[in-house]
Amino acid sequence: MGRMRITPDFAHEDALLAQGHRWIAGVDEVGRGPLAGPVVAAAVILDPERIPAGLYDSKSMTARSRDRAAQAIRESAQVGLGEASVEEIETLNILRATHLAMRRALADLGRPVDHALIDGLQLPPNLDCPATGLVRGDSRSLSIAAASIVAKVWRDGIMVTLAQQHPGYGWETNMGYGSKRHITALQALGPSPFHRRTFSPVHKVLWQAEKVSS
Repeated sequence: MGRMRITPDFAHEDALLAQGHRWIAGVDEVGRGPLAGPVVAAAVILDPERIPAGLYDSKSMTARSRDRAAQAIRESAQVGLGEASVEEIETLNILRATHLAMRRALADLGRPVDHALIDGLQLPPNLDCPATGLVRGDSRSLSIAAASIVAKVWRDGIMVTLAQQHPGYGWETNMGYGSKRHITALQALGPSPFHRRTFSPVHKVLWQAEKVSS
């Protein structure tokens, strides 16, 4: 039997609406684990009267269902996107870069937010609004699930474009994650400008190349 898919709901948002909050944003990120490419965050304010059907944690959805859901979200909700570049990931570390992308996503909404529901326990510092962290929030909150879908579709598009510029690593299918093909290509081709050099597998390849050359 397949694994049961958990359906997120609107309970956290309803509780905040009952407290008088109007603009409630779900925030999630995609791309903390890959060896290459940016980390991307999305912030989504759902319209309680127009919540699209079929919103789940993006990791449990097919690419086609994510694409359809992302389109439906954009047509019915307010969406903000934020990225942190490879350079920012290297400079700040991945956690701080993720928090930077989340702040940028909230700012990209173009309107003040009354409260943010953020996936994970650790909240970004210096937020302009009150926030609540929800562990596994993308499987608990529809707003966070919507943000996870939008962020995943956006970042996948970035990696497909980068794959055309830097072929051989398989980014069009592995999206920068450390698949066997990606690691093999990394060893054969060396790192690209979009690889995260502080991440262990990439750092190891650089160290081995330096060792050989010396």
